[in-house]
Order: sequence, then structure tokens, then C-alpha cells
Amino acid sequence: MPRSFARKHAFPAGFVWGVATSSFQIEGAAAADGKGPSIWDDFCRRPGTIADGSSGDVACDHYHRLEQDLDLLASLGVDAYRFSVSWPRVQPLGQGAWNPQGVGFYDRLVDGLLARGIQPYLTLNHWDLPSALQARGGWAERDTVQRFVDYACGIDHRLGDRLATITTHNEPWVIATMGHETGVFAPGLRDRATAMQVSHHLLLSHGLALRALRAQGSKARLGIVLNLAPAHPATDSEADRTKARLEDGLLVRWYADALFKGAYPIDVLAHLGADAPHMRPGDMQAITEPMDFLGINYYTRLMASASDPFDAGANGYDVTDMGWEIYPQGLTELLLRMHRDYAVPPMYVKENGAAFKDVLVDGRVHDEQRRNYIASHIAAVADALRQGVPMAGYMVWSLLDNFEWASGYAKRFGIVHVDYATQARTLKDSALWYRDFLRLQRARRASVSAALAAE
Repeated sequence: MPRSFARKHAFPAGFVWGVATSSFQIEGAAAADGKGPSIWDDFCRRPGTIADGSSGDVACDHYHRLEQDLDLLASLGVDAYRFSVSWPRVQPLGQGAWNPQGVGFYDRLVDGLLARGIQPYLTLNHWDLPSALQARGGWAERDTVQRFVDYACGIDHRLGDRLATITTHNEPWVIATMGHETGVFAPGLRDRATAMQVSHHLLLSHGLALRALRAQGSKARLGIVLNLAPAHPATDSEADRTKARLEDGLLVRWYADALFKGAYPIDVLAHLGADAPHMRPGDMQAITEPMDFLGINYYTRLMASASDPFDAGANGYDVTDMGWEIYPQGLTELLLRMHRDYAVPPMYVKENGAAFKDVLVDGRVHDEQRRNYIASHIAAVADALRQGVPMAGYMVWSLLDNFEWASGYAKRFGIVHVDYATQARTLKDSALWYRDFLRLQRARRASVSAALAAE
């Protein structure tokens, strides 16, 4: 399959192929070598928050198995590895003193990637805010904006000379809405006004961090990663179409309009009323600081129903173990829309993948559903490229089975199986497929380069 698939879907020579992880989901070592607690450490200790009662204390023990995992990465033949820094590991209080042992871990990670020919794609904030900052109000407090800017500059000073890209925030919608409105993610608050203020502070800290990083001469390309999805009405009723427009406003336009147009959407502000965020003069100008890239995380489309929550599985759609509909054409639709409606820089798909009920039998995991999911979404990116969308790369979520937030360890997204009792890693069939596909991509690049050299 990889050979015929690779022939059918051509990608430009500079297109970047990778895999992605996040610190809290894989590192473990929750209190090792001077690391401070994060809001997710705290959240896991609250009864009833995590489906299986687990935590990220050990996770994949990546902190202690770094060299093994780097070799695993190299065996896949990826161009890039997207990872995040645990803010409380490197700066336990979120301000002030830095932890040399924590910084040393990421030094080894970055150097290890480069030694294996893999580009480091660093994310500054993948949700694990230092607990000490949450005690002072967290992202709801404007002071955290400046703390983040200082942290961003500190990381760039220590690692930036070796990084390909720096992402400020991963999925600010999730931090704001799931962390502060629905309360199902850390820090577990349930107040819409707080959530919308958090969303503004995240976007503001992004823009101000980009300004500060450029002012100190950062060599990395800079951007943000948004979780986006096309919003479709569940039926053709006026109520469902209105609901879809609002959901699109809250998920897509709230963030994209602010970043690329310098204003929040008027209809969403009207809907929020008194829950709209407080802003200061100059905030929106800062948020629109130009980016070098836009990262997009895509898993499924959003089906909007005014009458009740839409259940894709119950309505006969193919779904993943998360209950999310498998809808690859939505990725093409989304990329075309972003290209059409916004002056976007080159885009990466920074996360795309699926959870399924994997079973390890005789040393193999035959995850054909995941392999097909990944292939169909790569094809969706190729379709967007053919229609003129500036795509820079694609990254699978995730390298390893890991701690899947409020779902604990029950949901497996990895292309590498992890036995949590022994920490043994096993490449699933999807990883073997991806490895072979990337070999064909490299062979094609070499062939094109040779042909150009011969002219």
C-alpha cells in the first residue's frame, strides 16, 4: 500500500513529516530532579476527574528512557519531532529561578534529535501550567501573560539556537473552554466569563511572546497551534444551522479572527454579552503579531444540533474509540477555508490521529483502522495542496500510547504500543506503514534532486 499510495499523492520536496507528543502525557518523573507541580498534577489528585483514577506520575517514563525513545524516533525516518516543554520542570514556580536539571533534560533531547537528523519542533505550553501560577489566578490573571513571555524568552535563550520552530500555545480553545468553562480538564473551573478571559490572555501572551522573541533575535520560526474543525448542522433546520454558525464562531473564528483580522467576531461577542473578555488598548494589535506558520490539529468535524448533543456513533457514522467520527474530507475543507478566509502563513497539521482498542498479540498490533485513518488524512492534505493551500508539513498524533488526559490510559492514540507495566515499546502496523511511506517519500526527494542536478 505505501508504494501505490506514495505515487498517487505527491508532496513537495520541503514538506516536513513528523510525529508529536506532549510533556505531561509521556514524561512521567512528576517530582524528579527539582520539577515543580503543574495544574494537571493537581487535577489528577482530585477524586473523579480521571476516568481510570490514574495520573501522569509515570506515564511512559520518557524522562528516564530518552535515548531509547530517540532511537525509536530515528527508526521511523521522520523529519521532525514535535514535543512540549514542561514549564514547571524548567521553572518550578513559573517565574524566578530556573531548574538546571530540568533544562538539561531538554538540552539532551534537542541535541539527541539533531544528532539523529531530526528537526526539533518545540511547544512552550501544552496545558501543564505551573501550580504556583494557578495559585495566583492562572491564565485568568493578566500577570500570567508576562510570566509566559519571560518563560518563552528564557527557553529561547537556552535552546532556541537549535530549534526549527517554537509554538507558543497548543489548542488555546481547550485550555479556555474545557479547563475553565466545562471543567473537565485542568484546572477544573466552570465559569464562561473566566474561560473567555483566559482565551484572551492566551492569545495576548502569544502575540507578546512573538514580539519579545523576535526582539531578542530568536532563530526559530514562530507560531501557534489551534484545534479546528468544520462545523456542520446535524439537520437542515434553521435551528441547527444557527447552532453550527455559533459553534464555528466559538471554535474557529474566535481565534482565527483575532490572530489574522485583529478583532473578535461580532456575532460571538453579542452572544457572550457580559461574559466577553476585558481588553486593553493595544491588545488586539499585539495578538496579530505576524506568524511564520500556523499549526492545525484536526481529528473530526463538529456536528451541531440545537436539540441535543450529536452522537456520531449512534447515528451510524464510523467512529474512533473516542466516539469521534472519521471524516478525513473535513480536513481538506478546513485547510481550504483557512486559506480562503484568512491571510495564513504556511500551515502544518501538527496533530492528527485516532484512538482504537489496540491488542498486542505475539509481538504485533494489527491496527488497520489507524493505518487507514492516517492514510486517508494524508490524502486529504495532498488534496488541499493540489488546490493551492500552502502546506508545510504533517505530524501524526501520537508517537506513543500515553496519558490521554481525563480518559487516563484507556485510550490509545500511539503508533507505538506501550505496555505500561513494563514500559516495553512495540511498533504497531500503523508505525510500520508510516515508516515505509516515509522511506518512499525520501526516495522520491532524492530522485527529484538528482534529476534537477542533471539538468
